[in-house]
Amino acid sequence: MADPVPAGATRRAIVKRLKADGPLDSARIARRLGLTPMAVRQHLYALQGEKLVTAEARRGPRGRPAKYWRLTREADRLFPDAYAELSVALISAVDDALGPSGVQKVLASRCAAQRAAYRARIPQSAPLGDKLRALARQRTEEGYMADVRRHGDGFLFIEKHCPICAAATACQGFCSTELDLFRDVLGPGVSVERSEHIVSGDPRCVYRVTRTRGDAAAARDRRIE
Repeated sequence: MADPVPAGATRRAIVKRLKADGPLDSARIARRLGLTPMAVRQHLYALQGEKLVTAEARRGPRGRPAKYWRLTREADRLFPDAYAELSVALISAVDDALGPSGVQKVLASRCAAQRAAYRARIPQSAPLGDKLRALARQRTEEGYMADVRRHGDGFLFIEKHCPICAAATACQGFCSTELDLFRDVLGPGVSVERSEHIVSGDPRCVYRVTRTRGDAAAARDRRIE
């Protein structure tokens, strides 16, 4: 099958696929995009030349090791950054003018506005899985590319992109207030713990979400979900 779209569009599709799915080999990328593995490899090598992707060999159950491709930090510039430079400059200005307490007040105000918006879209009486899916839709609209997956007795809440990464790197308070925000909007009886963190160098942010309330309520949620 010939590459049916221009090279630029195909490379954007490959980059988006790697952002959404994490490391993949060329065969899987080809199947998901409807291209030949050879065509995909040509685009990957071009992206590698631009330092946007890198590859590592992984040994499979049989045969020779396969190359798995993933995005580099250089590729972050291809995704929305929510006016990164302006955000960092504003944080610095608030810190200079009002000190750390002023920055905390700004973060608290932002968190309160988010909490109100999220609560309006996440029914508190809904099962935990439904709450997480509603939260994922909200966060995806904000550029976080969020997803929810079942994991053991709970869920993984995954964000594959951080549109405020520069601001969060400059001010760790963004990440701590967002963790508190998730705990608040998901309600009592729910534990939320971060296990992967983009700002710490991981390719995504991952939150382990489990129920901490009684067995009867947890069993009811599992039947519904």
